[in-house]
Amino acid sequence: MFDYWIDGQSGAARSGSLTLPHGTVETPVFMPVGTQATVRTLSPADLKTVGAQIVLANTYHLHVRPGEDVIAQLGGLHKFMAWERPLLTDSGGFQVFSLEGFRKVDEDGVEFQSHVDGARRQLTPERAIEIQWTLGSDIAMAFDHVVPGGADEGTARDALDRTLRWLARCRKRHDELRGGPTVRPSDRQTLWPIIQGGTLAALRTESLDRILEMGPWTGIAIGGLSVGEPKDKMYQTIDVLEARLPPTLPRYLMGVGFPADLVAAVERGVDLFDCVAPTRGGRNGSAFTPEGTLNIRNAAYRTDDSPLDPSCDCETCTTYSRGYLRHLFVAGELLGLRLLSLHNVRYLIRLAAEMRAAIQRGGDTFTVWADDWRRRYQHTGVA
Repeated sequence: MFDYWIDGQSGAARSGSLTLPHGTVETPVFMPVGTQATVRTLSPADLKTVGAQIVLANTYHLHVRPGEDVIAQLGGLHKFMAWERPLLTDSGGFQVFSLEGFRKVDEDGVEFQSHVDGARRQLTPERAIEIQWTLGSDIAMAFDHVVPGGADEGTARDALDRTLRWLARCRKRHDELRGGPTVRPSDRQTLWPIIQGGTLAALRTESLDRILEMGPWTGIAIGGLSVGEPKDKMYQTIDVLEARLPPTLPRYLMGVGFPADLVAAVERGVDLFDCVAPTRGGRNGSAFTPEGTLNIRNAAYRTDDSPLDPSCDCETCTTYSRGYLRHLFVAGELLGLRLLSLHNVRYLIRLAAEMRAAIQRGGDTFTVWADDWRRRYQHTGVA
């Protein structure tokens, strides 16, 4: 269980397979975000239809509402959300980061004000692990201290050191739960650490080295990116890490989900991604296409009877015209939100599959494919 094997490589880009308790995930892979045990507007049947292999849910939100104990009483997170395929749970570190002004960070953990009822709560590394264990996800993430993109060295250093101290506590508690006499088998869940360090190369490499010293691990995540830093800084940070990351571990770039970023990151050896971008954009009328991002509200589509994306095989593109989709958004009909969200998720899943196929052809095929993809995607000037 939790084995990862590489079945193709082209430059730094890799394709592989990750064995998890609820199924095998083929990489590169995009994980739709089901923050509150649901991917907004999409059912589990929708997700299966578009080819989702693994979904992300969130510790902070499920702890606040309905509570991990309620979910456990209803059979665990997989049964609760009617999703029998793999699940990854984010520890809540990023959500706590986003509550600036409503939380206090200290060595013990984070005290925060619930966005639901205003109550004061505390999330520690141990509690983050206990909640994820109770939820029953396949992959649990360590509780980390996230800082804004472009944070100064002192701030990034403080967060890095705290994240590593918290990681030791996460590891200890997870090991206790896995080995306890009343728990289920130890192959139920694995824990992945998160590399921090801002956009400072020396801190990032130090974070990675210190994490590896605490191993062994079955996977590793790159956190603290896509939080306001320039794109080139994000790519440079991934470049620095790629040369040092163990090739046998799957690599997860957290919170990244725009098409051009996925292509650039896979080119730099990343395997897994998650982001709310496809569903959030879909609910606002924004659609991914091979030529760039399209705003379906544009008056130019009022009488357009062509598919949203002629190359796409999703329900939206094989059934409805751009003119009809525009009508749904102008009329405020909820169906439009679902149809564009469905398409955008399918687009990223197809993109991951195309990248996997290009990688498996070997040689420099991925670089050639990526360059051609970028020429087409940037045709509209929208990255």
